[in-house]
Amino acid sequence: MGARPIAPARIGAGVWLISAGLLLVAVLAGLLAGSVSLDAVDVFGALADRLPLIAVEHGLDEVQTRLLFELRMPRVVMGGLVGAVLAVAGAGYQGVFRNPLADPYLLGVAAGAGLGATAVIGAGAGPAAIPIVAFVGGMAAVGATYVLSRTVGGRTTTSLILAGVAVAAFATAIQTFLLQRSYETLREVYSWILGRLVTVGWAEVWSLLPYALLASSVLVALRRLLDVLGLGDEEAVGLGVNVSSVRRLVVVAATLATAAAVSVSGLIGFVGIIVPHIIRMVTGWSYRVIVPLSLVVGATFLIIADLGARTLVAPAELPIGVVTAFIGAPFFLLVLRSTRGSS
Repeated sequence: MGARPIAPARIGAGVWLISAGLLLVAVLAGLLAGSVSLDAVDVFGALADRLPLIAVEHGLDEVQTRLLFELRMPRVVMGGLVGAVLAVAGAGYQGVFRNPLADPYLLGVAAGAGLGATAVIGAGAGPAAIPIVAFVGGMAAVGATYVLSRTVGGRTTTSLILAGVAVAAFATAIQTFLLQRSYETLREVYSWILGRLVTVGWAEVWSLLPYALLASSVLVALRRLLDVLGLGDEEAVGLGVNVSSVRRLVVVAATLATAAAVSVSGLIGFVGIIVPHIIRMVTGWSYRVIVPLSLVVGATFLIIADLGARTLVAPAELPIGVVTAFIGAPFFLLVLRSTRGSS
């Protein structure tokens, strides 16, 4: 795609306040709703009671308290973290490839990370090895997608997406082969492929947090340079930017974020397309705004999606990947149509 003009990088405080308010509402809804409903006043009291130097009487019994703090709260926090890193990874890929259709799912990164995680699960290795191997698989996939697209069609939208589809299909084929050789892990991996936050506890939250903080910090720090890259490589070099180094850092950080999210939540698609595009519709094309705002809006989006996953067919649960695909597939077609119209 051609260079796009850099939109104004500042937005009013109202957009940030509304985004933060929606995130707070989503968090509270995630804590209150479920197969067992909790009273809002009691939940607020229980939360306040956990604050230092504060003692508050609340109406939650022991079972409800454990439900709130050991099941729902880590699940909501995990949903927020996964949504934030997938959204900011999508924004990073879109900025570095100058393509609004670039997404961890469509570029084959998620499939590559999924292949790595499947290999770890099938081999019976410890959970600490999953993010590392998933990262290697994701990096190999995005590298293959980028090289393949440049080889067959330059930097066009079509060539990038088709290359991502081909790489994802290849990774999925290898994954299927591994599953056929390890029937005992078939159910676990299949549940993981559809995306899930069902079994999440605080251990998974702490395992994801350092990767999420590192990757997000790098992408936020490079957000201004993404705007410069949007002018084109020659213009960026003329402004003193080391294009290769910036592109490499962004791809590594975005892939690390994707691999870490995939390792704990499975394959959850379309977050990286939906969230940055919604932000563009409101604020314009400046990545100085899109990248940090993607963290907040991405967290809100996935918390709401997970709330739908566990309430729409209660007491059963839908895989969260099904919910995001149901929303994201038509949204992707909308983005594709608008992209073709502007190219």
